[in-house]
Amino acid sequence: MMIRIAEEADVPQILAIYAPYILETTHTFEYDVPSGAEFLQRFREITRQFPWLVWEEDGEILGYAHGCAPFQRAAYQWCSETGIYLRPEARGRGIGRRLYTALEKILIFQGYCLNYVLITAENEASLEFHRALGYEHRAELKKCGYKFGRWLDVVWMDKMLNFVSFPSNPPADWLSIRHNAQKISYILDILSLS
Repeated sequence: MMIRIAEEADVPQILAIYAPYILETTHTFEYDVPSGAEFLQRFREITRQFPWLVWEEDGEILGYAHGCAPFQRAAYQWCSETGIYLRPEARGRGIGRRLYTALEKILIFQGYCLNYVLITAENEASLEFHRALGYEHRAELKKCGYKFGRWLDVVWMDKMLNFVSFPSNPPADWLSIRHNAQKISYILDILSLS
């Protein structure tokens, strides 16, 4: 078992993990499962700037965690947003915590300062998971999402990853970091948490 950087070849397994969340839960507000090509394009676009990590056992991906941009304006560039999805058999084994810890360490290394999560208010397991990792409740957005014939509330939480009074540089993009031999060794050390 190991945490590793997600590759394009992992996208079908990652999508297979994500699809039931779309079709059966309110954990994501997507209605339709994207095609393999659409999801691969999403992966390519996001991983220019943000990491995606997977938990693998015996060649099978049991879960993944990823970062993305919560906002588009320049002043928000030190903020990130994260998500995590696990196969049912991976829950309760500490996989989520280890994936998230590795992801947060990489985001800090990149230069991100504040991380956000938006969680459907009825998803108590995710709320508790994030509280245990040090995320704080900031707001509740009432009836802002509509899925499965009902209005849903969303909880906005955040966690300070690394406070910098006067940032001198924007966060490093993931594409350049993961291909830099010196920096990648640091990242691989982080991933050895598994």
